[in-house]
Amino acid sequence: MKALIVIDYTNDFVDGSLPVGEPAIAIEDRIVALTQQFAARGDYTVMAVDLHEEGDPYHPESKLFPPHNIRGTSGRALYGRLQETYDRHRDDIHWMDKTRYSAFAGTDLAIRLRARGITEVHLIGVCTDICVLHTAVDAYNLGFDIVVHEDAVASFNAAGHDWALGHFRSSLGAAVVTG
Repeated sequence: MKALIVIDYTNDFVDGSLPVGEPAIAIEDRIVALTQQFAARGDYTVMAVDLHEEGDPYHPESKLFPPHNIRGTSGRALYGRLQETYDRHRDDIHWMDKTRYSAFAGTDLAIRLRARGITEVHLIGVCTDICVLHTAVDAYNLGFDIVVHEDAVASFNAAGHDWALGHFRSSLGAAVVTG
């Protein structure tokens, strides 16, 4: 059994307060297509969405990045047609708030995957070398098989993006696929 985990493909991360920019915009069609494909097949599909509280000085990211994905703001909405896809498939897609880079950290994601007999996770979204990477490392440490869709991940750091793709392959044994 497999699951799709869509990581942080929100307005703030695509073209908002902490934008990946053009690389993230360029993967919108693929993100939407994969999400529709997994949801339509009945594969477990998760929107793992970064959540921050306005003015929280204690969150470690507050020292590293400008405020982003603040609860109740439009920046936290899914970007573009992904929001429409989520709205159409709301019954087939699990929304999951996350407060750390990894979709596993501080969430019940592993429990949900194990309860469904899922052994393989497919990862898409942003940023390749931050939240996608940390999610992949945790998935590896928890014994899941990992598939990263190269044509559906992006970062604002081209060198970090390329490094992470190599790390997925060489250190996590992930399949890195396109198309």
